[in-house]
Amino acid sequence: MKKLGFGLMRLPQLDADDYTKVDIETVKKMADRFMENGFTYFDTAAPYHRGNSEIAFREAVAKRYPRDSYTITDKLTLFMVPKKEDMHSFFNSQLERLGVEYIDYYWLHALGEASYRQAEEWDAFGFLQTLKSEGKVRHIGFSFHDKAALLDEILTKHPETEYVQLQLNYLDWEDPTVESRKCYEVATKHGKPVIVMEPIKGGTLVNVPEEVKKLFLHHAPDLSIASWAIRFAASLPNVMMVLSGMSNEEQMADNISYMKQLTPMNEEEQNIIVKAREIIRSKIAIPCTACRYCVDGCPMKIAIPDYFSIYNNLKQFGPKQGIVAHTYYGNLTQTHGKASECIKCGKCENHCPQHLPIRKYLEDVAAELE
Repeated sequence: MKKLGFGLMRLPQLDADDYTKVDIETVKKMADRFMENGFTYFDTAAPYHRGNSEIAFREAVAKRYPRDSYTITDKLTLFMVPKKEDMHSFFNSQLERLGVEYIDYYWLHALGEASYRQAEEWDAFGFLQTLKSEGKVRHIGFSFHDKAALLDEILTKHPETEYVQLQLNYLDWEDPTVESRKCYEVATKHGKPVIVMEPIKGGTLVNVPEEVKKLFLHHAPDLSIASWAIRFAASLPNVMMVLSGMSNEEQMADNISYMKQLTPMNEEEQNIIVKAREIIRSKIAIPCTACRYCVDGCPMKIAIPDYFSIYNNLKQFGPKQGIVAHTYYGNLTQTHGKASECIKCGKCENHCPQHLPIRKYLEDVAAELE
């Protein structure tokens, strides 16, 4: 397979303010272009667009292409499963939404310290093996958001897992919280190919500071800013697939332009990446990837990732962004809870793959924007 995968987390929407309303007709066009260029790998999960990502895949791909012409990945999201006995019904509901009889790659979703202990208690690894033995899934593995030491523990105990999906990008490569490099090295040590998620870190590595843009464009004026992030991940020897959460046809066209015939990064480009990382790190206030796992369980319906994006733009671009930031924030608070209305329940932090101190950051947002 070519190394670019279509991540279905951030699909085009009919209503910019309603994450559940996917523009399926545009997704069809994007899927057609993707497959016409020789790409076949699609990735989704039940939380993406609150189940409508899986349905969009069914309408755009499963209903319109032969089953052997594409590869689909889905995930067992334990925080959405009420009890152990419900894992079967959860999986069956995914098959129905996807419109397929089997899933090519099926992962335990977003394993970290707490979710791994739950997976062990429920024998979720054994459940995946059962699905594989029954032919309902072809390959098993897990996506991971935690420290390298825990990843080593899991892979040592569960050698039956075939792949690991990691958050890996040049910004998080040496990050002490995400530990992209260390996790990549652990997976490689265990002989597990890596599927990369968040290579652009939720858009962070597209909206880079001006000095980084100049750095990239001076070296390669015909390449997009996003291409540096995607190619960084794809150039790693043990990376099997890089997922890109493409939200429109323009993003897809750009990704295809340099991933159809991938040119791995050379030493000079790697050195430029190091400089870019140092600049970006000095500018980001809140390293949120806008995965939106924090939103659904919020009792105050606070638009957490949206507020963080507004706050980051204000901090990055300074006072000139002030009126725009306050306007967007004011609009969102008409239909969502304000940052100051957080009741500190901590549900958002329990679901955050980045392990961010969301409650503290919401205090910062309130102080700046209210």
